[in-house]
Amino acid sequence: MTPPPSAPPSRRSSLPDRIFGWAAKAAALLTLSLLAGILISLVFGAWPAISKYGPGFLTSSVWDPVKDEYGGLVMIYGTLATSLIALAIAVPVSFGIAVFLTELSPAWLKRPLGTAIELLAAVPSIVYGMWGLLVFGPILATYVQQPLQSAFGEVPFLGALFSGPPVGIGILSAGIILAIMIIPFIASVMRDVFEVTPVMLRESAYALGSTTWEVVSQIVLPFTRAGVVGGIMLGLGRALGETMAVTFVIGNFNQLDSLSLFQAANSITSALANEFPEAGEGLHQAALIYLGLVLFFITFVVLALSKIMLARLGRNEGART
Repeated sequence: MTPPPSAPPSRRSSLPDRIFGWAAKAAALLTLSLLAGILISLVFGAWPAISKYGPGFLTSSVWDPVKDEYGGLVMIYGTLATSLIALAIAVPVSFGIAVFLTELSPAWLKRPLGTAIELLAAVPSIVYGMWGLLVFGPILATYVQQPLQSAFGEVPFLGALFSGPPVGIGILSAGIILAIMIIPFIASVMRDVFEVTPVMLRESAYALGSTTWEVVSQIVLPFTRAGVVGGIMLGLGRALGETMAVTFVIGNFNQLDSLSLFQAANSITSALANEFPEAGEGLHQAALIYLGLVLFFITFVVLALSKIMLARLGRNEGART
């Protein structure tokens, strides 16, 4: 009579498993500790400006280092405006690229085109900035801004929207450069998540007579919603944090004279790059750190909103089923 097989050793008692669990937990705690340390450092460094200006710093457009008066409205507006312009341009273009690569592209073109798009992400940001200042800016001023001003200069709202000296730098120029920079990131993520859609679902939809757009909108997008939103948030984070390219083309102007798309402005990252090395200890440095703290919270709010949106979409999908 054969003896009963011995029970397998408990996984929790295995030393390698314990070491792996400790290492994973330590990595997670280290990440949270670094995040908390960054936040505490920003609050501590910005405290002189926080205690003097409070929330009014966010609504004041005065930035005068000579008089030691600071407000972050111009930089916050420039950051949000350029990022929204970049998203408005990059998301449709990236979606079209991803759909073409996954649904329409011939096999011989799919790999080289995808590689070329990914290589755009490897171009240094300072190269984008120099190209925007020396090449794209003059083209934008000559062939876009001047015709728009000639056509809509007398129209009440549009005239103000397109006003400004035709020099090719400003909010629109920075937004377009940012869009070019984040297209590779969003398009690559969209393409990858589109490709994980089960082939059976696609072929079944095509067999029932669905068009390419119906397959993409009714099958691919619902299946990959979380990945698509994640790719867009990745691009938005890249746009919010970009420094050198924006510094070259936004104009670095700390006054908000109008809401023109061609108005020279400033962003949080550009202000930090330009002024922090020369800012002495005191209120000027604290105000710049306050701007960094504001950018930190903007990024956090964007991420939180994306999570909330995905959760609501998931609940609505469950309710419909």
